[in-house]
Amino acid sequence: MTPPGPLPAAVTGLLQRAAEAGRQGRMEEAGRLLAEAENHAPGHPAVLNALGLAAQRAGDHAGAARYYQRATQADPEALPLWINLAAARRALGDAGGEEEALLQALAIDQRDFMANLRLAELHERMGDLARATPRWNGVLMLASQMPERPPGLEPVLAHARAFVAGQMAAFGAAMEAGIDPLRADLAPRERRRFDACLDAVLGRRQIYHNVCEGVHFPFLPADEFFDRADFPWFAELEAATPVIRAELQALMASGFEGVEPYVAMAPGTPANKWSPLDHKLDWSAFFLWKLGKRVDAACERCPETTRIVEALPLADMPGRAPTVFFSLIRPRTRLPAHTGVSNLRAIVHLPLIVPEGCGFRVGGETRAWREGEAFAFDDTIEHEAWNDSDSLRAILILDTWNPHLTEVERKLMRRFFELADASGHNPYGRTAVAD
Repeated sequence: MTPPGPLPAAVTGLLQRAAEAGRQGRMEEAGRLLAEAENHAPGHPAVLNALGLAAQRAGDHAGAARYYQRATQADPEALPLWINLAAARRALGDAGGEEEALLQALAIDQRDFMANLRLAELHERMGDLARATPRWNGVLMLASQMPERPPGLEPVLAHARAFVAGQMAAFGAAMEAGIDPLRADLAPRERRRFDACLDAVLGRRQIYHNVCEGVHFPFLPADEFFDRADFPWFAELEAATPVIRAELQALMASGFEGVEPYVAMAPGTPANKWSPLDHKLDWSAFFLWKLGKRVDAACERCPETTRIVEALPLADMPGRAPTVFFSLIRPRTRLPAHTGVSNLRAIVHLPLIVPEGCGFRVGGETRAWREGEAFAFDDTIEHEAWNDSDSLRAILILDTWNPHLTEVERKLMRRFFELADASGHNPYGRTAVAD
Protein backbone atom coordinates (compact mmCIF):
# COMPACT_ATOMS: atom_id res chain seq x y z
CA MET A 1 0.00 0.00 0.00
CA THR A 2 1.24 3.46 -0.94
CA PRO A 3 1.86 5.57 2.19
CA PRO A 4 -0.52 8.54 2.52
CA GLY A 5 0.80 11.83 1.25
CA PRO A 6 1.42 14.83 3.47
CA LEU A 7 -1.55 16.84 4.61
CA PRO A 8 -2.03 20.23 2.98
CA ALA A 9 -0.96 23.03 5.32
CA ALA A 10 -4.52 24.30 5.54
CA VAL A 11 -5.78 20.92 6.79
CA THR A 12 -2.94 20.69 9.31
CA GLY A 13 -3.96 24.09 10.60
CA LEU A 14 -7.59 22.96 10.93
CA LEU A 15 -6.52 19.90 12.97
CA GLN A 16 -4.34 22.01 15.26
CA ARG A 17 -7.17 24.51 15.85
CA ALA A 18 -9.60 21.68 16.48
CA ALA A 19 -7.28 20.08 19.04
CA GLU A 20 -6.86 23.40 20.86
CA ALA A 21 -10.61 23.99 20.90
CA GLY A 22 -11.15 20.51 22.30
CA ARG A 23 -8.60 21.08 25.06
CA GLN A 24 -10.43 24.26 26.04
CA GLY A 25 -13.83 22.55 26.07
CA ARG A 26 -15.22 24.25 22.94
CA MET A 27 -16.53 20.99 21.59
CA GLU A 28 -18.92 22.41 19.01
CA GLU A 29 -16.17 24.47 17.43
CA ALA A 30 -13.80 21.48 17.50
CA GLY A 31 -16.39 19.33 15.73
CA ARG A 32 -16.95 21.96 13.05
CA LEU A 33 -13.19 22.26 12.40
CA LEU A 34 -12.77 18.49 12.17
CA ALA A 35 -15.68 18.21 9.75
CA GLU A 36 -14.06 20.87 7.60
CA ALA A 37 -10.72 19.01 7.71
CA GLU A 38 -12.43 15.76 6.71
CA ASN A 39 -14.12 17.53 3.83
CA HIS A 40 -10.73 18.74 2.53
CA ALA A 41 -8.86 15.41 3.10
CA PRO A 42 -11.39 12.57 3.32
CA GLY A 43 -9.90 9.23 4.35
CA HIS A 44 -6.51 10.64 5.36
CA PRO A 45 -5.22 8.69 8.42
CA ALA A 46 -4.22 11.85 10.30
CA VAL A 47 -7.74 13.26 9.94
CA LEU A 48 -9.34 9.93 10.86
CA ASN A 49 -7.09 9.71 13.92
CA ALA A 50 -8.12 13.22 15.02
CA LEU A 51 -11.77 12.27 14.60
CA GLY A 52 -11.16 9.15 16.68
CA LEU A 53 -9.54 11.14 19.48
CA ALA A 54 -12.49 13.54 19.49
CA ALA A 55 -14.94 10.65 19.65
CA GLN A 56 -13.03 9.12 22.58
CA ARG A 57 -13.12 12.42 24.46
CA ALA A 58 -16.87 12.48 23.95
CA GLY A 59 -17.19 8.93 25.31
CA ASP A 60 -18.12 7.45 21.92
CA HIS A 61 -15.66 4.55 22.02
CA ALA A 62 -17.43 2.60 19.29
CA GLY A 63 -17.21 5.59 16.95
CA ALA A 64 -13.56 6.10 17.91
CA ALA A 65 -12.79 2.46 17.12
CA ARG A 66 -14.38 2.85 13.67
CA TYR A 67 -12.29 5.93 12.89
CA TYR A 68 -9.08 4.25 14.11
CA GLN A 69 -9.88 1.11 12.13
CA ARG A 70 -10.20 3.16 8.95
CA ALA A 71 -6.98 5.02 9.84
CA THR A 72 -5.00 1.78 10.20
CA GLN A 73 -6.36 0.59 6.87
CA ALA A 74 -5.16 3.82 5.28
CA ASP A 75 -1.71 3.62 6.94
CA PRO A 76 -1.07 0.14 8.39
CA GLU A 77 2.58 0.97 9.21
CA ALA A 78 1.69 3.82 11.59
CA LEU A 79 2.21 2.22 14.99
CA PRO A 80 0.44 4.95 17.07
CA LEU A 81 -2.79 4.28 15.16
CA TRP A 82 -2.78 0.67 16.32
CA ILE A 83 -2.17 1.80 19.92
CA ASN A 84 -5.15 4.15 19.67
CA LEU A 85 -7.33 1.43 18.17
CA ALA A 86 -6.34 -0.90 21.03
CA ALA A 87 -7.31 1.78 23.57
CA ALA A 88 -10.75 2.23 22.00
CA ARG A 89 -11.35 -1.51 21.94
CA ARG A 90 -10.23 -1.77 25.56
CA ALA A 91 -12.82 0.86 26.49
CA LEU A 92 -15.43 -1.26 24.70
CA GLY A 93 -14.41 -4.38 26.64
CA ASP A 94 -13.25 -6.07 23.43
CA ALA A 95 -10.23 -8.00 24.76
CA GLY A 96 -9.71 -9.98 21.56
CA GLY A 97 -9.80 -6.86 19.40
CA GLU A 98 -7.46 -5.04 21.77
CA GLU A 99 -4.94 -7.88 21.64
CA GLU A 100 -5.14 -8.01 17.85
CA ALA A 101 -4.37 -4.29 17.59
CA LEU A 102 -1.46 -4.49 20.06
CA LEU A 103 0.05 -7.45 18.20
CA GLN A 104 -0.18 -5.42 14.99
CA ALA A 105 1.73 -2.63 16.73
CA LEU A 106 4.42 -5.08 17.88
CA ALA A 107 4.67 -6.48 14.36
CA ILE A 108 5.92 -3.02 13.43
CA ASP A 109 8.26 -2.65 16.45
CA GLN A 110 8.69 -5.47 18.97
CA ARG A 111 10.36 -3.08 21.40
CA ASP A 112 7.61 -0.48 21.52
CA PHE A 113 7.17 0.26 25.21
CA MET A 114 3.48 1.23 25.20
CA ALA A 115 2.40 -1.78 23.14
CA ASN A 116 4.26 -4.13 25.49
CA LEU A 117 2.85 -2.38 28.55
CA ARG A 118 -0.74 -2.54 27.32
CA LEU A 119 -0.35 -6.18 26.32
CA ALA A 120 1.04 -7.05 29.77
CA GLU A 121 -1.93 -5.30 31.38
CA LEU A 122 -4.34 -7.11 29.06
CA HIS A 123 -2.92 -10.56 29.78
CA GLU A 124 -3.01 -9.90 33.52
CA ARG A 125 -6.57 -8.60 33.26
CA MET A 126 -7.59 -11.74 31.36
CA GLY A 127 -5.96 -13.95 33.99
CA ASP A 128 -3.49 -15.30 31.43
CA LEU A 129 -0.59 -15.32 33.91
CA ALA A 130 1.65 -17.51 31.75
CA ARG A 131 1.76 -14.74 29.13
CA ALA A 132 1.51 -11.79 31.50
CA THR A 133 4.71 -12.70 33.37
CA PRO A 134 7.11 -12.56 30.40
CA ARG A 135 5.35 -9.44 29.11
CA TRP A 136 5.84 -7.65 32.44
CA ASN A 137 9.46 -8.83 32.45
CA GLY A 138 9.87 -7.28 29.02
CA VAL A 139 8.35 -4.01 30.23
CA LEU A 140 10.87 -3.90 33.09
CA MET A 141 13.75 -4.61 30.72
CA LEU A 142 12.67 -1.87 28.31
CA ALA A 143 12.19 0.60 31.18
CA SER A 144 15.70 -0.15 32.46
CA GLN A 145 17.10 0.99 29.11
CA MET A 146 15.33 4.36 29.13
CA PRO A 147 17.78 7.24 29.70
CA GLU A 148 15.04 9.04 31.64
CA ARG A 149 11.70 7.75 32.89
CA PRO A 150 8.70 9.98 33.54
CA PRO A 151 7.80 9.98 37.26
CA GLY A 152 4.27 8.81 36.46
CA LEU A 153 5.68 5.53 35.18
CA GLU A 154 7.09 4.45 38.55
CA PRO A 155 3.82 3.07 40.01
CA VAL A 156 3.38 0.95 36.87
CA LEU A 157 6.91 -0.43 37.18
CA ALA A 158 6.42 -1.09 40.90
CA HIS A 159 3.33 -3.13 40.00
CA ALA A 160 5.32 -4.98 37.31
CA ARG A 161 8.07 -5.90 39.78
CA ALA A 162 5.58 -7.05 42.40
CA PHE A 163 3.62 -9.08 39.85
CA VAL A 164 6.71 -10.82 38.47
CA ALA A 165 8.05 -11.51 41.97
CA GLY A 166 4.74 -12.99 43.05
CA GLN A 167 4.46 -15.22 40.00
CA MET A 168 8.04 -16.43 40.34
CA ALA A 169 7.49 -17.18 44.04
CA ALA A 170 4.36 -19.18 43.24
CA PHE A 171 6.14 -20.99 40.42
CA GLY A 172 9.10 -21.73 42.68
CA ALA A 173 6.88 -23.13 45.43
CA ALA A 174 5.06 -25.39 42.97
CA MET A 175 8.32 -26.48 41.37
CA GLU A 176 9.98 -27.33 44.68
CA ALA A 177 6.93 -29.22 45.91
CA GLY A 178 7.08 -31.42 42.83
CA ILE A 179 10.86 -31.88 42.83
CA ASP A 180 11.48 -32.34 46.56
CA PRO A 181 10.53 -36.05 46.53
CA LEU A 182 13.26 -36.63 43.94
CA ARG A 183 16.00 -34.75 45.74
CA ALA A 184 15.09 -35.31 49.39
CA ASP A 185 17.57 -38.19 49.78
CA LEU A 186 20.34 -36.66 47.67
CA ALA A 187 23.61 -35.56 49.21
CA PRO A 188 24.31 -31.82 48.94
CA ARG A 189 27.01 -32.37 46.32
CA GLU A 190 24.57 -34.38 44.16
CA ARG A 191 21.97 -31.64 44.05
CA ARG A 192 24.16 -28.53 44.20
CA ARG A 193 24.32 -27.81 40.47
CA PHE A 194 20.63 -28.51 39.95
CA ASP A 195 19.72 -26.26 42.87
CA ALA A 196 21.84 -23.46 41.36
CA CYS A 197 20.09 -23.97 38.01
CA LEU A 198 16.66 -23.79 39.64
CA ASP A 199 17.59 -20.67 41.61
CA ALA A 200 18.84 -18.99 38.41
CA VAL A 201 15.63 -19.87 36.56
CA LEU A 202 13.59 -18.44 39.43
CA GLY A 203 15.64 -15.24 39.54
CA ARG A 204 17.08 -16.02 42.98
CA ARG A 205 20.70 -15.88 41.89
CA GLN A 206 23.01 -15.01 39.05
CA ILE A 207 25.28 -17.46 37.25
CA TYR A 208 28.83 -16.11 37.17
CA HIS A 209 31.59 -16.96 34.70
CA ASN A 210 35.38 -16.95 34.77
CA VAL A 211 37.04 -13.60 34.27
CA CYS A 212 40.79 -14.20 34.05
CA GLU A 213 43.21 -11.30 34.01
CA GLY A 214 45.97 -13.63 32.83
CA VAL A 215 45.85 -17.21 31.55
CA HIS A 216 42.38 -18.63 30.98
CA PHE A 217 42.45 -22.40 30.60
CA PRO A 218 39.40 -23.25 28.47
CA PHE A 219 36.63 -25.78 29.07
CA LEU A 220 37.14 -26.11 32.83
CA PRO A 221 33.92 -26.01 34.88
CA ALA A 222 33.29 -22.47 36.17
CA ASP A 223 32.37 -23.60 39.68
CA GLU A 224 32.32 -21.10 42.49
CA PHE A 225 33.29 -23.45 45.32
CA PHE A 226 35.05 -26.70 44.43
CA ASP A 227 33.75 -30.01 45.72
CA ARG A 228 35.43 -30.98 48.97
CA ALA A 229 35.80 -34.54 47.66
CA ASP A 230 38.43 -33.23 45.22
CA PHE A 231 40.71 -32.34 48.17
CA PRO A 232 41.13 -35.49 50.29
CA TRP A 233 43.97 -33.80 52.19
CA PHE A 234 41.65 -31.19 53.72
CA ALA A 235 41.15 -33.34 56.81
CA GLU A 236 44.90 -33.39 57.45
CA LEU A 237 45.13 -29.61 57.04
CA GLU A 238 42.11 -28.98 59.25
CA ALA A 239 43.49 -31.21 61.99
CA ALA A 240 46.51 -28.91 62.15
CA THR A 241 44.40 -25.78 62.74
CA PRO A 242 45.35 -25.37 66.45
CA VAL A 243 49.07 -25.58 65.66
CA ILE A 244 48.85 -23.16 62.75
CA ARG A 245 46.73 -20.73 64.74
CA ALA A 246 49.16 -20.85 67.66
CA GLU A 247 52.04 -19.85 65.38
CA LEU A 248 49.96 -17.04 63.93
CA GLN A 249 49.12 -15.77 67.42
CA ALA A 250 52.79 -15.90 68.37
CA LEU A 251 53.59 -13.74 65.35
CA MET A 252 50.91 -11.28 66.37
CA ALA A 253 52.15 -11.16 69.95
CA SER A 254 55.69 -10.39 68.79
CA GLY A 255 54.61 -7.38 66.76
CA PHE A 256 54.05 -9.19 63.48
CA GLU A 257 57.25 -8.00 61.81
CA GLY A 258 57.07 -8.84 58.12
CA VAL A 259 53.36 -8.24 57.66
CA GLU A 260 52.67 -6.07 54.61
CA PRO A 261 49.70 -4.40 52.91
CA TYR A 262 48.08 -6.78 50.49
CA VAL A 263 47.24 -3.95 48.12
CA ALA A 264 50.33 -2.01 47.06
CA MET A 265 49.79 -0.20 43.78
CA ALA A 266 52.58 1.47 41.86
CA PRO A 267 52.88 5.26 42.19
CA GLY A 268 50.77 7.04 39.61
CA THR A 269 48.16 4.31 39.38
CA PRO A 270 44.79 5.95 38.59
CA ALA A 271 42.23 5.89 41.39
CA ASN A 272 40.20 2.69 41.38
CA LYS A 273 38.22 0.40 43.68
CA TRP A 274 41.42 -0.66 45.47
CA SER A 275 42.57 2.87 46.29
CA PRO A 276 41.01 2.92 49.81
CA LEU A 277 43.14 -0.13 50.71
CA ASP A 278 46.33 0.92 48.92
CA HIS A 279 49.40 0.55 51.14
CA LYS A 280 47.22 0.11 54.21
CA LEU A 281 47.21 -2.73 56.72
CA ASP A 282 43.42 -2.92 56.73
CA TRP A 283 44.01 -5.93 54.49
CA SER A 284 47.46 -7.34 55.08
CA ALA A 285 49.48 -10.47 54.49
CA PHE A 286 52.36 -12.39 56.03
CA PHE A 287 53.84 -14.47 53.21
CA LEU A 288 55.43 -17.89 53.70
CA TRP A 289 55.63 -18.49 49.94
CA LYS A 290 55.11 -15.79 47.31
CA LEU A 291 54.92 -16.35 43.57
CA GLY A 292 56.50 -19.76 43.90
CA LYS A 293 59.39 -18.65 46.09
CA ARG A 294 59.79 -19.75 49.70
CA VAL A 295 60.23 -16.83 52.11
CA ASP A 296 62.84 -18.46 54.34
CA ALA A 297 62.81 -15.90 57.16
CA ALA A 298 59.03 -16.16 57.47
CA CYS A 299 59.06 -19.95 57.34
CA GLU A 300 61.67 -20.09 60.10
CA ARG A 301 59.26 -18.20 62.36
CA CYS A 302 56.44 -20.68 61.59
CA PRO A 303 58.22 -24.06 61.50
CA GLU A 304 55.14 -26.24 62.14
CA THR A 305 52.99 -24.41 59.62
CA THR A 306 55.80 -24.70 57.11
CA ARG A 307 56.16 -28.44 57.73
CA ILE A 308 52.42 -28.97 57.30
CA VAL A 309 52.22 -26.88 54.13
CA GLU A 310 55.23 -28.56 52.51
CA ALA A 311 53.41 -31.89 52.72
CA LEU A 312 50.42 -30.56 50.75
CA PRO A 313 49.93 -30.87 46.95
CA LEU A 314 50.32 -27.18 46.21
CA ALA A 315 50.30 -25.64 42.76
CA ASP A 316 53.79 -25.40 41.33
CA MET A 317 54.06 -22.97 38.44
CA PRO A 318 57.51 -21.43 37.95
CA GLY A 319 57.55 -17.86 39.19
CA ARG A 320 53.84 -17.95 39.99
CA ALA A 321 52.84 -20.58 42.50
CA PRO A 322 52.61 -21.67 45.20
CA THR A 323 51.64 -18.69 47.30
CA VAL A 324 50.97 -19.29 51.00
CA PHE A 325 50.21 -16.55 53.52
CA PHE A 326 48.27 -15.45 56.55
CA SER A 327 45.56 -13.07 55.36
CA LEU A 328 44.39 -10.46 57.88
CA ILE A 329 41.36 -8.21 57.59
CA ARG A 330 41.04 -5.54 60.23
CA PRO A 331 37.70 -4.68 61.85
CA ARG A 332 35.14 -2.80 59.76
CA THR A 333 36.94 -3.52 56.50
CA ARG A 334 35.37 -4.63 53.26
CA LEU A 335 37.15 -5.90 50.14
CA PRO A 336 35.49 -4.89 46.86
CA ALA A 337 34.18 -7.49 44.43
CA HIS A 338 36.97 -8.60 42.11
CA THR A 339 38.31 -11.49 40.03
CA GLY A 340 41.65 -13.27 39.92
CA VAL A 341 44.27 -14.00 37.32
CA SER A 342 44.04 -17.62 36.19
CA ASN A 343 41.62 -20.50 36.59
CA LEU A 344 44.58 -22.89 36.62
CA ARG A 345 44.47 -22.61 40.41
CA ALA A 346 42.10 -23.39 43.23
CA ILE A 347 42.42 -21.04 46.20
CA VAL A 348 42.18 -22.70 49.61
CA HIS A 349 41.09 -20.91 52.78
CA LEU A 350 41.72 -22.35 56.25
CA PRO A 351 39.91 -20.03 58.70
CA LEU A 352 41.87 -19.48 61.92
CA ILE A 353 40.29 -16.49 63.69
CA VAL A 354 36.76 -15.59 62.60
CA PRO A 355 34.63 -13.27 64.73
CA GLU A 356 30.90 -12.86 64.14
CA GLY A 357 30.09 -10.50 61.29
CA CYS A 358 32.52 -11.85 58.69
CA GLY A 359 31.49 -13.22 55.32
CA PHE A 360 32.70 -14.32 51.92
CA ARG A 361 30.85 -14.39 48.58
CA VAL A 362 31.93 -16.17 45.43
CA GLY A 363 29.59 -15.60 42.50
CA GLY A 364 26.08 -16.33 43.67
CA GLU A 365 26.98 -18.19 46.86
CA THR A 366 27.83 -16.60 50.20
CA ARG A 367 29.51 -18.55 52.99
CA ALA A 368 30.56 -17.81 56.53
CA TRP A 369 34.11 -18.83 57.41
CA ARG A 370 34.15 -21.45 60.16
CA GLU A 371 37.34 -21.83 62.14
CA GLY A 372 39.15 -25.02 61.20
CA GLU A 373 36.93 -25.77 58.18
CA ALA A 374 38.73 -25.47 54.84
CA PHE A 375 37.22 -24.79 51.46
CA ALA A 376 38.49 -24.16 47.92
CA PHE A 377 37.13 -21.74 45.34
CA ASP A 378 37.84 -20.38 41.88
CA ASP A 379 39.07 -16.81 42.35
CA THR A 380 38.47 -15.94 38.68
CA ILE A 381 34.78 -15.86 39.54
CA GLU A 382 33.76 -12.56 41.08
CA HIS A 383 34.21 -12.67 44.85
CA GLU A 384 34.31 -10.32 47.84
CA ALA A 385 34.98 -10.49 51.59
CA TRP A 386 34.10 -8.44 54.63
CA ASN A 387 34.78 -8.09 58.32
CA ASP A 388 31.97 -6.10 59.92
CA SER A 389 33.06 -7.05 63.44
CA ASP A 390 35.19 -5.21 65.96
CA SER A 391 37.94 -7.88 65.89
CA LEU A 392 40.62 -9.12 63.52
CA ARG A 393 39.81 -11.85 60.99
CA ALA A 394 42.71 -14.18 60.05
CA ILE A 395 42.92 -17.13 57.66
CA LEU A 396 45.64 -19.18 56.00
CA ILE A 397 45.48 -18.96 52.21
CA LEU A 398 47.28 -21.21 49.76
CA ASP A 399 46.85 -22.20 46.14
CA THR A 400 46.67 -25.65 44.62
CA TRP A 401 45.94 -26.82 41.10
CA ASN A 402 42.43 -26.62 39.74
CA PRO A 403 41.24 -30.19 40.38
CA HIS A 404 39.74 -30.41 36.89
CA LEU A 405 43.19 -30.20 35.27
CA THR A 406 44.82 -33.48 34.34
CA GLU A 407 48.40 -34.23 35.32
CA VAL A 408 49.39 -33.99 31.66
CA GLU A 409 47.84 -30.52 31.43
CA ARG A 410 49.67 -29.42 34.56
CA LYS A 411 52.95 -30.61 33.13
CA LEU A 412 52.32 -28.76 29.87
CA MET A 413 51.47 -25.53 31.72
CA ARG A 414 54.65 -25.74 33.83
CA ARG A 415 56.67 -25.97 30.64
CA PHE A 416 54.64 -23.17 29.05
CA PHE A 417 55.50 -20.76 31.86
CA GLU A 418 59.19 -21.73 31.77
CA LEU A 419 59.38 -21.05 28.03
CA ALA A 420 57.26 -17.89 28.28
CA ASP A 421 59.56 -16.36 30.87
CA ALA A 422 62.65 -17.37 28.94
CA SER A 423 61.28 -15.97 25.67
CA GLY A 424 61.51 -12.34 26.75
CA HIS A 425 58.05 -11.52 25.41
CA ASN A 426 55.70 -13.28 27.80
CA PRO A 427 52.30 -11.62 27.20
CA TYR A 428 51.01 -12.57 30.63
CA GLY A 429 53.93 -11.66 32.85
CA ARG A 430 53.77 -12.97 36.38
CA THR A 431 50.56 -14.40 37.73
CA ALA A 432 49.43 -12.47 40.81
CA VAL A 433 49.23 -13.97 44.25
CA ALA A 434 46.13 -15.69 45.53
CA ASP A 435 43.46 -14.08 47.69
